[in-house]
Amino acid sequence: MAARKVITISLPPPLFKQAEALAQEEKRTKSDLVREAVRLYVETRGVRKQTSRGRLGPLVARVQVRTRRVPTAEIRKAIRGAVEAVRREARRSTA
Repeated sequence: MAARKVITISLPPPLFKQAEALAQEEKRTKSDLVREAVRLYVETRGVRKQTSRGRLGPLVARVQVRTRRVPTAEIRKAIRGAVEAVRREARRSTA
C-alpha cells in the first residue's frame, strides 16, 4: 500500500452527522468516505468545469443581445458577481 498523508478537515456539525451516519450505514470509515468524495471531485472536475462553461456561454450571449449598449466586460463582471453571491449563499446554508 502506498504511503498516505494525513490531513485535518473541519465540517459543520450537520454535515459531519450526515457523513458519520453514511459511513456507519455503508460499514466504512469516515476516512474512506472522504477519500472517495475527494477522488470523485477530482475525477469529475473537468466535466463540471466544461458543463458550467457550456451553460454560461449561451446565457452571456442572450444577455449581450438584450444589453447591446452595455460593454461585455461589465456584463461578465455582473455575472461573476451573481455566481459568487450564489456560492456564498450555498456555503452559508451548509454551515
